[in-house]
Amino acid sequence: MTEIIVIAAVAKNGVIGKGGKIPWHIKEDFQHFKELTLGHPCIMGSKTYESLPIKPLPGRENIILNYDKSYKVPGAVVKSSFEEALKYCKGKGKVFICGGASVYKLGVEVADKLELTKLHKDYDGDVYFPEVDFKKWKLVKRNDKDDYSFLSYVRK
Repeated sequence: MTEIIVIAAVAKNGVIGKGGKIPWHIKEDFQHFKELTLGHPCIMGSKTYESLPIKPLPGRENIILNYDKSYKVPGAVVKSSFEEALKYCKGKGKVFICGGASVYKLGVEVADKLELTKLHKDYDGDVYFPEVDFKKWKLVKRNDKDDYSFLSYVRK
């Protein structure tokens, strides 16, 4: 069985990006992301992939969503739909949904788990995490820091 996990860092006001970049730099969050995703497939949109400082993400199978059939990425797999990417990952254990906003929106609908870094302040941005009905989710782990919290949810 494949476990689908949405992983994201989200500001208090829902911001996840600004101008194609993450509007904060939290070393511990990058480390947390790496620890959770290492060795697992990571599905992301092409804009998210292009914004990565290191491409492809090392030690992970990078699966990029792009509707353009001619779009090629050395060292990564390109799929033309979210459904096609999930089908490709079937039987691979855990698969992480890594953004951006439209990919998160699709991911939240089918995810078994949410791994969120919730920042304790608002940030200026132009990309937002989708609305989540937290009545459908159970908080199973929480690790509070001064400026953010690591939150793990499972679907009820």
